[in-house]
Amino acid sequence: MQRFTISLDDALAEQFDALIASKGYVNRSEAVRDLIRERMDSNCLQVSGAAWCVATLSYVYDHHDKTLTERVLSLQHEHHDLVITSLHTHLDHDNCLETVVLRGPTQIVNAFSQSLVALRGVRHGQVHIIPLQRDEPAHRHTHSGNLAPKAKHLHFKPIS
Repeated sequence: MQRFTISLDDALAEQFDALIASKGYVNRSEAVRDLIRERMDSNCLQVSGAAWCVATLSYVYDHHDKTLTERVLSLQHEHHDLVITSLHTHLDHDNCLETVVLRGPTQIVNAFSQSLVALRGVRHGQVHIIPLQRDEPAHRHTHSGNLAPKAKHLHFKPIS
């Protein structure tokens, strides 16, 4: 069995101790093992065999941490091909909730999500991945009222 040490701020450690007591754990180690197992199981589900996906990524961060804000925005801009839109919600004077809608290759969307959630200072990060399948072959058509030239594109739908 391997050992490792983690550091938690006092408030988070107290919340964790209260959680593990309410769940009946006898020690922190068993609770951490279960959290790791849960995260690994979730990861296996998220990285399905589907080549494409749509996802929502939600996380909380302190907007006063300017270096974190810059790192988050830089990461999103570096992956502008995945980011469809984002919603920024002010929770209080310090904390913001960001929800980002992503679309693209499943493995790349998952890797991007995990790298953003892993940034120091990002809290409560969760990704919800919905696998997609190609609805039909690539085709060209115009949409009503659209005078733009016909562009070749693909349609995707959720896998049932």
